[in-house]
Parts: sequence; structure tokens; C-alpha cells
Amino acid sequence: MTTAEDERGRRRELARGGSIGLIGSVFSAGMGFVLIIVLGSLGDYRSGVILQAIGVYSIALGVARLGMDSAAVWIMPRLKATRSSDTASAAAFVICSAALGGIVCAALIYLGLLVLTSLSMWEPDVIAALTAIAWTLPIASAFLATLATLRGLGDILPYVVIGSIAVPALRPAAVLVVIGLGSGVAAVALAWASPVVIALGAALIVVRAQLRRPAGSLNVSPPAVDDDDSLARPRRAIRRYAGPRVLSSSLEQLLLWLDVVLVGAIAGAADAGVYGTASRFVAAALIVDTAIRLVVSPEFSRLLHVRAHNELRSIYSTATRWLVLFSSPIILTLVTFAPLVLSLVGEEFVRGASAIVILGIGALVTLLAGNIHSVLLMSGRSGWAAFNKAVVVALNVGLIWWWVPLWGINGAAAAWAVCMMVDALLAWAEIRILVGIKIGLVDGMYPLFIALVTVGIPAIAIRLWWGPTWPALFVAVAVGGVLFLLWCRLDRERLHFRDLRGLAARRAG
Repeated sequence: MTTAEDERGRRRELARGGSIGLIGSVFSAGMGFVLIIVLGSLGDYRSGVILQAIGVYSIALGVARLGMDSAAVWIMPRLKATRSSDTASAAAFVICSAALGGIVCAALIYLGLLVLTSLSMWEPDVIAALTAIAWTLPIASAFLATLATLRGLGDILPYVVIGSIAVPALRPAAVLVVIGLGSGVAAVALAWASPVVIALGAALIVVRAQLRRPAGSLNVSPPAVDDDDSLARPRRAIRRYAGPRVLSSSLEQLLLWLDVVLVGAIAGAADAGVYGTASRFVAAALIVDTAIRLVVSPEFSRLLHVRAHNELRSIYSTATRWLVLFSSPIILTLVTFAPLVLSLVGEEFVRGASAIVILGIGALVTLLAGNIHSVLLMSGRSGWAAFNKAVVVALNVGLIWWWVPLWGINGAAAAWAVCMMVDALLAWAEIRILVGIKIGLVDGMYPLFIALVTVGIPAIAIRLWWGPTWPALFVAVAVGGVLFLLWCRLDRERLHFRDLRGLAARRAG
């Protein structure tokens, strides 16, 4: 196979896995949207209480899994390529370590809640909600490590079915039932956390089945280079890689949720509910990023392992183009019609529209860096990723304490946007200096231009003419969709859509 054919084959694999991941991510985002609406029925205060509890739980979960999820994605492709007999023991070590971390973190949470209760230092409703769900931390931690093992083994379909479809669908359904029964915030929080109990059992069954497959069925080509002696001791390699990831993953969760918790501490649970809702909408709009990252991370690990840097740059460039091209229209539409979208949750949430605009602009700029964090992590530089997150979390805390008293939830949104840009720039510089791979930041500019011309400008014009109404939104989506698809059709070669067409032909065959 020629180099060009090999690169085209990699793009097709990216498209195949990305399409599966995208389906799961779209569904997960849709269920997240439903969950936000369901929680909104509780009002801004009680939804703020639930979101604060979820935020603290998620931060603790970032510590509890001990970096084992990232370690699994990093090491499994390498073991499959060179030491397939070690994959089962490595998977068991990853999952059991994550469960143990969850037990320790759950105990620490309960101890901390006892102290906070005795000192009356936090809202009783938030403490009650956390008390109800902390016991599920070991289960959730083991579940995420098991899903990551599936992802590292290259089994994207069960990963998506369990992690992106089953759990996101069960959560709003369970919460809705509990709310309908008139239960309190503790029961609502428990309904949100409980689906992982069932999901862990299903994920373990699939992992066991995959690990029992004969080595030859893994369909892995021998690597061109295999001088990584650290893989001779997989558990030691996992611990060495996962150590910095304990700090890094907890800091990542701090970046995702600390702003909600701090807004609640500074401005109250109602503002935390409004801001948390706005930020979850923007997070849901990043579904393409999630879908592509699921596929490229193991591929980045393999290519870095065999030192195929040119091929990595090609895959990275293609992934960045698709990421920006398909994410930008969603974000631009959300930003343009933010008040209308928030009105679905409740009129008291509409005041978060300006926060969505700020968060959306920050997300658009950050998307231009592509999956830069995945490249850094899969290169084995988890320590530098942890350093980046520490810098960004410190910056985020400082900006929130400074800006929220001045500008309210808009200050928190601006702090998040600034921190995401700094995080991406740090990772980009380290990839160039430490890993020695020159990755540009211009691959996403042209797709962003396409989205602005075909979707952004028409949406703004329609809203100015018709106002933030549902008919205006439907017209904007229809007009923007037609223009966007037409441009993509005419410019399919530059956007590498030929690889998607080739994939479709291969499937038909």
C-alpha cells in the first residue's frame, strides 16, 4: 500500500469511528439537553443545588479514577501492537485501581461533609444531595476505567452504546420519575447517579468478551518501531503514566465544574443554576469534539509509538478541519438564539443568554487548536498536561473571584473562555518543543470561515429581522443548512470528503 493510500485509509477509519462516535455524542448531548430541561423544572435554586452537587461529585471522580482511564487509552493500543498477551492483566489492573480510588474518595467526601455540617459552612440541601450520591463513586470510577479500556482496545461501538447512549438516556428518565414522585433534592441527585451501577456490569461483560478474542482477531499490524522497554512491565508503565494524570484529570474536572461551585459560593445557588445551565448548553454543542476525540486518541498513541509523525500530522489536520467545520454551525446558532434556547428551561434562566455568547465565542477560538490535548497526552507527557491544568485552574479561580463580583455570571463565563485559550496554547507550545512535532493553528480557519458565511451571518440577519422567535430559528437552521451543505458539496476535495465517500462505497461493497 502506498503512503497516500495508507493515509487515505487512516482518514476513512477516522471517518468510520468518528461517525459512530458522533451518533453517540449527538444522542448524549440531546439527553443532556433533556436533563437540563428536567432539572430546570425544579427552578433556578434547586437546579443550582443539584448542579453544585454534580460538580463536586465530578471533581471527586476526576481524582477517584486515578488517571486510569487515560492510561488505558494510552497503553492498550501499544500492548495490542506489541504485547497482546498482557492486555487482560493490564485491563484488570486499570479497573481495580480505579475502583479502589473511588472507595478512598467516597470516604473522604463523607468525612468532609461531616465537618462542613458541624461547622454550618455550606447549604444543607447541597450537603444532603452529596451525601446521597457519594457511595456511587467507586462504581462510577470503575465504570469510566472500563469504558476507557474498551476505547483503547478499539471497540468504539460498545463504548458508544453504553457510555454515550444507555447512561445518558437513563439519567433524565430516572430524574423525571423521582421529580414526579415529589421527592427532594437528595433523591433527585441519587436518580442522576444510579445508572452507572447497571452500566458497569454491562461494560465489564463486553470487556471480558473482547479480551477473550484470539490475538489474531485484533487485526493489528506490527509496528515499524518497538523500542519502548517500559511496556515490558505494563503495570509499572501504567502507574508511571497515570500518576500525573491523577492531578491532571482532577484539574480537568475542576475546570469543567469549579466555576459552577464558585458561582454558587459567591452569588448563590440561583445564579449557579443559571450559569450551570448556560455552560451545559455550550458543552452539549461540542458533540463533534467528543466524537472525534474518541477515535483519534488511540490512533495518536499508536502513531507516536511507531514514530509516524508525518501520518500523525495528516490525521490531526483532517480531524481539526472536520471538528471546526461541524462544530461551528451548532455553536453559532446557539449563540445567536441563546435567549430562545434558554427559555425552554424556564424564563428565569433567560438572563444567562449573555453568558452563552461569551462561552460560545471562547469555544470557537479554542476549537481552532483541534485535538491538541490528545496529542500531548498520547505522547506520554501526562506530567506536562497536569502542569498545564494546574496553571489554568489557578488562573480560573483567580479570575472568577475577581470578575464574578463585578460582572456576575458573565464574569465566570469570561474566565472560562480565557482559561480554555491559555490551556490550548500551552499544549500547542509543548507539542512543538517537547515532542518535536510542528502542528499549526491554521487548519481550522477555513472551515470556521465557511461556517460564519453560510450559518453565522444568515442567522444573525434573520434574528435581527424576525427577532429571537421559534419561526426565526427554524428559518435560520433551514437557510444555513442548505448553504452549508452546498458549500461542502462544492468544496469536498479540500475538506477531504472524498474519504467519506470512499467509506460509503466500501460499506456498500
